[in-house]
Amino acid sequence: MSDTRARRPGPSVRTRVVEHSDDREQPREDRLVTEEPLEIRVRSRGVAPRRAWVTMRTPGHDFELAAGWLVHEGLTTGAGIERVAYCTDADLSADQEFNVVTVDLADGAAVPHRHVASSSGSSACGVCGKDSVSDALTTRSAAPWAGARPDADVVRRLPDALREKQALFDRTGGVHAAGLADADGTLRVVREDVGRHNAVDKVVGARVLAGEPTATACLVLSGRVGFELVQKAAASGIGSIVAVGAPTSLAAGLAEEAGIDLWGFTSPGRTVRYC
Repeated sequence: MSDTRARRPGPSVRTRVVEHSDDREQPREDRLVTEEPLEIRVRSRGVAPRRAWVTMRTPGHDFELAAGWLVHEGLTTGAGIERVAYCTDADLSADQEFNVVTVDLADGAAVPHRHVASSSGSSACGVCGKDSVSDALTTRSAAPWAGARPDADVVRRLPDALREKQALFDRTGGVHAAGLADADGTLRVVREDVGRHNAVDKVVGARVLAGEPTATACLVLSGRVGFELVQKAAASGIGSIVAVGAPTSLAAGLAEEAGIDLWGFTSPGRTVRYC
């Protein structure tokens, strides 16, 4: 009798490739990062679950992703999340079982209409209806960071420290990473995902589900800095952002408005501070 139970998708899958070089062709096995949809449903007390968002993500740390996304969107605070679980609806097929998450809110918050009416996204998006800096700051659920922040010497060390913890990137070369660090450069949590914004949701969601404050000294990013990533940092009360790549103009403007130190083009020998 075959086992019909759903198998939880992993963060990468095997594939066969042929590597071409100057003098030969070599068939070999490789790995691809997994990209699958995750539907986030929200249930308030006395209200049936409603779809709030669908994003393409790398499976793993799905509950953290859902919790972080809800906090960053201003739908709840960490204390407002009562339970996160995979959906067990009878109408879900076996391959959907681990692609739908339901979050129970303890504070009775309702899902705003904009999340129900526009509830899908790719692994490259994350603004989710925000159309201005002032709108983005309304989702801030934590006070601005008032503690110490990393200086330039610490900043220059952070991307290499993040890179050392990117195990999935080592296997696939296809994911972004985000990490939360103290002012002295100690990395507290690192997460990887095919989506840059998902990686940030996951690291903050890890703090939320652990019952720890989302506010921290520094967010470290493996790529560029877009507006939506600064918005998430502002919502969580993060004091600074350190990135390997450049920020966009709107990202720099939001960072300045939110009082976030913004560092880009960061490597051991160089970094650029924008505000």
